[in-house]
Amino acid sequence: MTVPTFVARKLRREMTPAEALLWAGLRGRRLAGLKFRRQHPIGRFFADFCCVERRLVVEVDGPVHLGLEQRDAERTEMLACHGYRVVRFTNDRVLEDLDGVLEEIAAACGEGEGLG
Repeated sequence: MTVPTFVARKLRREMTPAEALLWAGLRGRRLAGLKFRRQHPIGRFFADFCCVERRLVVEVDGPVHLGLEQRDAERTEMLACHGYRVVRFTNDRVLEDLDGVLEEIAAACGEGEGLG
């Protein structure tokens, strides 16, 4: 099942403050020269951020995710079935420690401390 592109456009326009901050650090190959996409469709889901070349999905979880850990685990499993690894960060973590989050994403992409 594919998802309509208009849904992705709507999600891109309505980013949370944490998503917008993280996108500012990922867009335009700012992180180790890697290309990230936002609200990238994979199967029936949209990945908050995705680096297709490294098969990495970055999810930013806000308060709406509390109590939905099982659903998130199933989503992670589905993304793994499509060949993606998933890293998750809370909104608070992104807002309070953006540099640390970016370092972890770079490491997950196999770039170590490849910030640049």
